[in-house]
Amino acid sequence: MGKTSPGNHFEDFRIGQVIRHATPRTVTVGDVALYTGLFGGRFAVQSSDEFAKAIGYQRSPIDDFLVFHIIFGKTVPDVSLNAVANLGYAGCYFRKPVYPGDTLSALSEVIGLKENSSRKTGIVYVRTTGTNQDGAAVLEYVRWVMVRKGNEAAAAPGDHVPRLPTVLDPKVLGEACPPIDVADYDFALAGSPHRFGDYQVGEKIDHVDGLTVEETEHQIATRLYQNTARIHFDLYGAKKGRFGNRLIYGGHVISLARALTFNGLANAFHIAAINGGRHVAPLFAGGTVFAWSEVLAKAELSGRSDVGALRLRTIATKDHPCADFPQKNGDDDHPAVILDLDYWALIPR
Repeated sequence: MGKTSPGNHFEDFRIGQVIRHATPRTVTVGDVALYTGLFGGRFAVQSSDEFAKAIGYQRSPIDDFLVFHIIFGKTVPDVSLNAVANLGYAGCYFRKPVYPGDTLSALSEVIGLKENSSRKTGIVYVRTTGTNQDGAAVLEYVRWVMVRKGNEAAAAPGDHVPRLPTVLDPKVLGEACPPIDVADYDFALAGSPHRFGDYQVGEKIDHVDGLTVEETEHQIATRLYQNTARIHFDLYGAKKGRFGNRLIYGGHVISLARALTFNGLANAFHIAAINGGRHVAPLFAGGTVFAWSEVLAKAELSGRSDVGALRLRTIATKDHPCADFPQKNGDDDHPAVILDLDYWALIPR
């Protein structure tokens, strides 16, 4: 065997396989500053130590999606270095707040495999757990990814599509959010007066603004997470592929959409869980991302009167403002839709 790794292809995986991922990562305020510079998030709890401490946090926590991307990035060399595309998520639960100075590691279990009819690729399902320096779980999620075969003639290593939850029970939400002192939550500084009771099931919110993705930005962001997937960086190789261009990491779209939701959901300060998500269509540099959200459900949390949970569906589009709330054309996705994300967010009551 050589000293270098070509990454795993579809036929290299086995159901039940457990992978410990390199490299542990200590998260710093420098990471936070760069992430803010790339996406422009303005949520007060993640922006201000003083604001966060006033309501019950030790200090300003790391943005939930930055935690997600760092854990995700750990898995790429082993799971998706040879990916065609990351396809979706389910059962994602934020278990514990992460602060600057915490060190994150990741471990994944292969829970499903399905060869595609072309026999050139297959779908790999993994359940990943991210832990801190104390071994405590901070994040758990399932994702599925389309991976190339190294040898198209190789037999499929398995044929099992796991049953995944479509929505997480509100009873399990809130573990990563300490008790909040709503009396000290400054709604003016947070940027909006709207609380849990001000949102109604079925309400739709156009987040108005658009963000254009530059080639350098999406590559810097993906390197920030130590995500090494070739499709995001290797233009020489990408020119020979399906798209003929570098594909923007799907998580980049998630973070853009999350930043855009501030206009309309400024007090939804914590992502407690992701019920499910789809990367509906690819995005390339030069595209402008817009977003809108629908309130799918509301839930009170057991034993808590400080925060409630909004189940939100955020739709991101490419080059299409969302005043008309684009989603479907008949049974098909609207051609502008690139992301469909279903999640629970906590908001003061």
